[in-house]
Amino acid sequence: MESINPATDEKLQSWEVMDDKTVDGIIDASHEASLAWRRTSFAERSELLHKAAGILKDKREEFAELMSKEMGKVLKQALAEIDKCAGACEYYADEGAGFLSPEAIETDASHSGIVYRPLGTVLAVMPWNFPFWQVFRFAAPGLMAGNTALLKHASNVTGCALAIESVFKEAGFPEHAFRSLIIGSDAVARVIENPKVHAVTLTGSTPAGKAVAAKAGEMLKKSVLELGGSDPYVVLDDADMESTVKTCVDSRLNNGGQTCIAAKRFIVVESRLEEFTRAVIEEMKSRVMGDPMDENSDIGPQARSDLRDELQQQVEKSVEQGATLALGGEIPDKPGAWYPPTVLTGVKPGMPAYDEETFGPVAAIIAARDEDEAIRIANDTSFGLGAAVFTRDLERGQKLAENELQAGACFVNALVKSDPRLPFGGIKESGYGRELSYLGIREFVNAKTIYVA
Repeated sequence: MESINPATDEKLQSWEVMDDKTVDGIIDASHEASLAWRRTSFAERSELLHKAAGILKDKREEFAELMSKEMGKVLKQALAEIDKCAGACEYYADEGAGFLSPEAIETDASHSGIVYRPLGTVLAVMPWNFPFWQVFRFAAPGLMAGNTALLKHASNVTGCALAIESVFKEAGFPEHAFRSLIIGSDAVARVIENPKVHAVTLTGSTPAGKAVAAKAGEMLKKSVLELGGSDPYVVLDDADMESTVKTCVDSRLNNGGQTCIAAKRFIVVESRLEEFTRAVIEEMKSRVMGDPMDENSDIGPQARSDLRDELQQQVEKSVEQGATLALGGEIPDKPGAWYPPTVLTGVKPGMPAYDEETFGPVAAIIAARDEDEAIRIANDTSFGLGAAVFTRDLERGQKLAENELQAGACFVNALVKSDPRLPFGGIKESGYGRELSYLGIREFVNAKTIYVA
């Protein structure tokens, strides 16, 4: 496996892929570790999670630079990602015991209720776009619940995978409480089949999620999937245009546009369409594409050249089918996986920019006659991860978010983001199950009924 700097095409490092015997040995060790780890107290687990948070804070620059080099994230965003991981560790260290405390339920028994106990070893199949955060939002609650963790990370961020493993070891977790498997995607099914792996969580594409869900279902193992998104941002007639445009562009260009919950489809009522389009183009032009290690850069390269080329094909096909290229859309003539901020207008059903997830800095602007049509277009997608609505009438926005928008997370006058205190996940082809909050820590536990006559 190779790690290649997408800003320069420079090869950073390579690793030998683990053979089946090595993988089986790690699974065995993780299972054995789980038998002891499940018996530790919440206080012990909390102490170690706080230590992990401290290590993340101490090494934030080192880990952020590793992210920037391996997948092109601009350094200021990488630093913020490490801080968010530390916060998640602290959150579950402080709140996890309460989330999993026994619940008494009155029945005809002398005592009855629910206790929450760990499942065992959980496999996480994680993507490259947030190489630390995606892992910690699974690992922090999972370890606090008493499970052990196996990580199959994306091959291009293997350095990040091993760095995360080192954090837990340095914090004092048992040696095999968290292990990284250096394997390809073709080896995942075999890991899921192992009887000492008790559940699986995946963040990634919808096809990958379907494959993992099928194998987990075949083996009757719990799974949680956080998959792709084509998040609609609905701009109503009374939106505050200045703040709306800034928020929309911030969301679309975050992480180079490579995030499942980025704004991807801007659905604008016709009375504000021209104003919004003009302002978005100017705001996108103002963002600096450059060296991810430069603090002045707003957007770095795409994570890999093949992914950049797929994005370009989506843009070109949309234009061929009638969309207008209002900004960007041309691959720079230089080494690296660069792609500029791009705006497509006149986007309609049947175009990739309307129907598919565009995983990069491409804004698709779609016109709607009125609020009702805007909501219909927003929901006219196979995805259902996040959505946002912009209006000065907060009551109107909240009602639309609660009752009309079909997504797992709906925001009003704000970009969609994850927060350890709130559940995170999607519906439809964006997956099922929830991460974060008390719902996330309860996904991989046995909610066990206790009845004492």
